[in-house]
Amino acid sequence: MKFKIFRFNKVKSTNNTAIRIIKNYNYDFGMISSDLQVNGRGQYGKKWASYKGNLFVSFFYNLKNFKISLSRLTKINCLIVKKCISQYYKKKIHFKKPNDLLIQKKKVCGILQEKVNKFNNTYLIVGIGINLIKSPIIKNYPTTHLRELINKDISKKKVELELKNIFENNLKKLIKKRI
Repeated sequence: MKFKIFRFNKVKSTNNTAIRIIKNYNYDFGMISSDLQVNGRGQYGKKWASYKGNLFVSFFYNLKNFKISLSRLTKINCLIVKKCISQYYKKKIHFKKPNDLLIQKKKVCGILQEKVNKFNNTYLIVGIGINLIKSPIIKNYPTTHLRELINKDISKKKVELELKNIFENNLKKLIKKRI
């Protein structure tokens, strides 16, 4: 299983772009990456602050071949993102339900999952925002970014490719074997 990569300079949101690609094309696996989001979304209709240089990516995949429940898949998706971040930050990374990753009690990453139906197929979109170089100021919710934590720059392209590889390697283990 390989994710088809779709790269953009600017999108409204990577999840919205994933929805458009699912509805208009025939890809079972895709990864949308953008340098900038102008209308990023978070859980419960909240806005995701999208600073240039941070990571904005959405993965989508057809659920028809998976032999696992959606709630379990949600947890696995969070663990996949955590695994990627832990390659850079070696200390404890906490998961805060439903979809945030925290370091030192500060949000470093948000994950937004959405299901989309097309004909008889259901797709899962996993939108991921990781604060690499800058973090937003959110009232009553501390945030951080990786550059601040490890005191060095991180290649966004390298993180994207590592995340893609981790998704591919972990999800292929969950696909139903065809007889």
